[in-house]
Amino acid sequence: MSDTALLMDRIYGWQTGVYDVTRRYYLLGRDRLVEALSPASGSNVLEIGCGTGRNLVKAARRWPGARLYGLDVSEVMLAKTRQALAEEGCDQVVQVAQADATVCDASALFGVVFHRVYFSYTLSMIPDWTIALDRAASALPPGGAVLIADFGDQSGLPHWFRVMLRRWLALFHVKPCPQAESVLRTIAAQRGLACDFIPLYRGYAFLAALRRDAKGG
Repeated sequence: MSDTALLMDRIYGWQTGVYDVTRRYYLLGRDRLVEALSPASGSNVLEIGCGTGRNLVKAARRWPGARLYGLDVSEVMLAKTRQALAEEGCDQVVQVAQADATVCDASALFGVVFHRVYFSYTLSMIPDWTIALDRAASALPPGGAVLIADFGDQSGLPHWFRVMLRRWLALFHVKPCPQAESVLRTIAAQRGLACDFIPLYRGYAFLAALRRDAKGG
């Protein structure tokens, strides 16, 4: 098991039972992200860093025609994911696996091409998040998209709030990515993709998408 996997298991092992209850108040924009997926029927959709399975359950209900997959570096969190999927009756329509997004070939792992890939508050938890993001973007088929919701630069919020938020997040090895927009636009330019970036709540969070046009350009 990698050092990252061990760290995530240690941090979140005691939190799995309360994670969703507590995070609902500050992981903003997740439902908008699931709505923005808008996959065609039969499309393959991958969540990188599926955590407790909360988003996979939401996506399975909202987009029943899609085939859903999830990966996470933490076996502890994947156990919670599998439990949640079984409890909600989604375990037959969602596949999950343990993997590190910075080195894993998800298409080879699951044996499919992904038309939608999404990161929901996981880039800020991946030390080499630019690598994980670029790997996902580089593998997009024509018409494919990578979608992200995460903490923003908080530029429109009071300084004291930014300091307190970042100290709190650091307890869980979460580090907001203030340069996310510039990195996304650089990857888009390098990979021939369109980039959308929407700050939310005065920069508290953001929604973003990298899209390959249907002709593959």
